[in-house]
Amino acid sequence: MPYEIVERDGMRIAVISGGAAQIRDASSDLDLAMSIRYETGISRLAIDKEALCGDFFILSTGVAGDILQKFINYRFKAAIYGDYTGYTSKPLRDFIRESNRGRDFFKNSGTRVDGPAAGAHRPATRRRGHQRGRFRIP
Repeated sequence: MPYEIVERDGMRIAVISGGAAQIRDASSDLDLAMSIRYETGISRLAIDKEALCGDFFILSTGVAGDILQKFINYRFKAAIYGDYTGYTSKPLRDFIRESNRGRDFFKNSGTRVDGPAAGAHRPATRRRGHQRGRFRIP
């Protein structure tokens, strides 16, 4: 899966672009994350929501929980970025809101990430304290 490395405020982040759903389950997610860590030493990931399978956003399938648990177990910090306005599920909206308050996973709609390629998405810098609506990678 293609990814690019972005350096932001002294942090190196692997930005995984979307396209076809390439992360289908916890196993494919872990393979990708560990490959990036092995190749680059990076444990911060920014993942386009288009790179995730559709079942990730249906919380009852358990796919999101399995994938996010792998990130926690292997000490990855991740941001899943994209436009979430099309999702009407209350549990998913609650999950996104709670994730934005946490320290491991951050999601936000309409967030852009800096990158070497034009139009790449960009995470904002890390800041202390809670800031709703901010996309941060700790």
